[in-house]
Amino acid sequence: MDIAQGAINPAQPDKAAMEFLLTRRSRPAKTLQLPVPDTDDLMPILTAGARTPDHGKLVPWRFVVLRRRALERLAALATTGAAEAGLAPNDIEKAAKQFSDSHLCIAVIAAPVESAKVPQIEQTLSAGAACYGVLSAALAAGWGANWLSGWAAHDPTFGQKALNLSQGEWVAGYIHIGTEGVTPPDRPRPDLSDTVTWVDD
Repeated sequence: MDIAQGAINPAQPDKAAMEFLLTRRSRPAKTLQLPVPDTDDLMPILTAGARTPDHGKLVPWRFVVLRRRALERLAALATTGAAEAGLAPNDIEKAAKQFSDSHLCIAVIAAPVESAKVPQIEQTLSAGAACYGVLSAALAAGWGANWLSGWAAHDPTFGQKALNLSQGEWVAGYIHIGTEGVTPPDRPRPDLSDTVTWVDD
């Protein structure tokens, strides 16, 4: 078809969106400060995060918004739980500080769905994409944000006690959001000559 005749209307590039993606940089969670987004601020961020690729439209994830009092509770549970799990003192402190230092966090919960057509790995990838969507939307909205995991995301006992996770659910990521305290320098990025393979035939 002849594009000049208007039979095809190619999409116009979104230069601002592309520039954001090319320069996107997480902010260290420990540097995030008050204020944090309120409910009205969070709704578009969560809406954007929910626009993740989702084969079969299963929605194999959900969001838990953790505000300050909840984060204090999780910090205490992390201290106790990590100690009971036999973690080293430095690791216990690290597990707790993720929550004690935070003022707002979105826990992205992987919630796999039984499906004969969509394997679990695809649902896991969708949950990871939801984490990236929330993180990127928060940054695009002008907030500082960081995606963390660690023991508190991987330990099933902690997940059940702290977040009331159901059987089979697990934490894909904790997205901490707040006001940027410092602007970090960009970190080294992959060399595409090492990570891209071009296949022509």
